[in-house]
Amino acid sequence: MTGRGAVRVKGPRGLLGPRHAGHTLPAADLGALSLPVGDDGVVIGEDTEGRPQLVGFHRSTPYDVLLIGGLWTAQVLALRAAATGSRVVVETGRPQAWVGLAQAAGAGLECVTLHDVGRVPPLGATVGSPVVVVRDCGMRPPRGRVVSSPWQSVLTLLPYLSPVAPRLMRAATLVGVQRISPQEARQTGRILNLTRTEVEALPTLGEGVTLWCSGGERNWVMTNATDAEAGLLGTARRMD
Repeated sequence: MTGRGAVRVKGPRGLLGPRHAGHTLPAADLGALSLPVGDDGVVIGEDTEGRPQLVGFHRSTPYDVLLIGGLWTAQVLALRAAATGSRVVVETGRPQAWVGLAQAAGAGLECVTLHDVGRVPPLGATVGSPVVVVRDCGMRPPRGRVVSSPWQSVLTLLPYLSPVAPRLMRAATLVGVQRISPQEARQTGRILNLTRTEVEALPTLGEGVTLWCSGGERNWVMTNATDAEAGLLGTARRMD
């Protein structure tokens, strides 16, 4: 632009970075290129090769998790979910088992709340205030208004297989199975399409080991407590 009143732009303004040739990589070396890209979420443990395994509870779509296992693992997951910024709501018939965790979590902030079975109020989950509901309601969790929804995930704990377990396994997006009896392992294997090796391994699992299943994916995960978690919850255990 020229003439009186014209504005002349002499070039880009602001800080200029270093000038260098673009990064290049031979096509033959592309197979060796890896980037640390993955889901963010709650660290649930490590796989057989020592790699951290995460579950993304914060989702814009409903997300249901079923854990057939021990209270200890469910409580570790609840603590870690709270540490990622979730409000953790526990629906339980045994509040005495959770009260210490609720008091210790959040350094005095009410980030873990306890409610009697069937008495969970509307939670108002949003992208800025996600919720993880832990249902610790025994062998037959009642159907209720506590359901997964956008930004509200539900983790249901079953201590063992029960008549409602098949329905819950088929409905869940993610299923975790800890040590169970051989008969329960066979039933679980039929529902989740496990291999014979996986079925035979389930009755022999050590403390803190979980087989996590999602669709056709299978991951053996070992959950180890941090010092703070061990101080509050003790060491990993399947039986409560």
